[in-house]
Amino acid sequence: MMASETPLEQRIIQLLAHLGIERAHFVACMPRDWQGLIANNSEAVASLTLICPMGINPHALASSALPVLCITGDQGRQAEDARRAIQNVANAKPVVLRDYFSASWGDPAHDRGLEVDQALSEFTNSIGSARAPKAVSLAEQSGDYAEIAYSVKGRGAPLVLLPLALSPSQWDPLIPALSKRFCTIALSGSHLGMVAHLEARAEAGYMRVVEALVSAAGLKRGDSLLEVGCGPGAIVRRIAKRTAGENPVVGVDVNRYLLREAARLAERDRVAQWIEFREGNGERLPFPENSYDVTVSCTVLEECDADRVLAELVRVTKPGGKVGIIVRSTDMPRWVNLKLTPALKRKVEAPGLTGGNVGPGGCADMSLYERMHRAGLLNVINMPQWASQNEGERLDFMHDRIAALLGGEELTQWRRAVELGRADGSFFIAEPFHCAVGTKP
Repeated sequence: MMASETPLEQRIIQLLAHLGIERAHFVACMPRDWQGLIANNSEAVASLTLICPMGINPHALASSALPVLCITGDQGRQAEDARRAIQNVANAKPVVLRDYFSASWGDPAHDRGLEVDQALSEFTNSIGSARAPKAVSLAEQSGDYAEIAYSVKGRGAPLVLLPLALSPSQWDPLIPALSKRFCTIALSGSHLGMVAHLEARAEAGYMRVVEALVSAAGLKRGDSLLEVGCGPGAIVRRIAKRTAGENPVVGVDVNRYLLREAARLAERDRVAQWIEFREGNGERLPFPENSYDVTVSCTVLEECDADRVLAELVRVTKPGGKVGIIVRSTDMPRWVNLKLTPALKRKVEAPGLTGGNVGPGGCADMSLYERMHRAGLLNVINMPQWASQNEGERLDFMHDRIAALLGGEELTQWRRAVELGRADGSFFIAEPFHCAVGTKP
């Protein structure tokens, strides 16, 4: 069996065994990184700390006696969801970072490192000796094991640092302080964190939305294409593979961590020779005017000054070229294909229920279409779409986000309906997106 076919939690345990570690403290953000460990390998987890978590399954935590610390901001949808969920976990301690906007693109280790360090230190020190992990002394090292990249530094109780969503700095600002008290093991790679989340989304119904956008943009042989906010490169890799070098493809992102992963994945997929990755801010693109035939940006305008990024996209597009945008929708309902009571169906399909954060100046609603016209684009094609998630990790993620907001009879009804829907193959969730393509004069 290939390593990638082994469940993630088993590969993490194999990596720890490779390093001679039986039990460790874990710090995480994304549910996919820790849920399997809690469910199937809880004896290896001394404690779990969640940092600005992107979703919490309180039912998974409440069923274990695991000590849990949840550090989150006091602003944003992500923080609100985390605080609500953690209230249902008796063995969890909440810590709130005042005046902090919790978002998947936040940088908590950089922005609030001293507070995170103090809370983590106090929490791990409170773990009883019967559960606390044994201190280890390992040589400083980096490597790959079971398709997981790891970096070890420091001596003491082992502390496994899982990726922090879209954080540009990840754990780097805190490693010097943490490694004075812990043996830190920072993990990364395509099977973890937001990289794995975005890759899973690209394997699901979302790519049909992207393909419709690219088709509407009319990408022709020889046309150059720029994606702003390429992340780990799921979209540009697929375009490069399909066009096989006939179209110059450039991916730009402000996040060095994601660009490093994008380069590795392009090498893995043997398309690196057809893609140029560049570091750059979407609000100040590092390209001259009239550079590209097609420019696209997908689920990025939620996180920034949408009008400034749109103006930059128009600036670097050639006259007659196309600008294509996709944003998440917080104002269109999703479709949950389950037999639920009318009241519960309205609740789980309500606009914005699991729509995530939108930053100041961001766009995640029908204002996209007006913004496209204001930016001076002509012949704008307005094409709201729904991405149907029928199976796999993306469906499970959306399921867990909804279930975390339910309780009592609502949760019982939801679980029963999901079980029936999975049994007959009819269960799917369709999530909404606003999309548009316009022509530069």
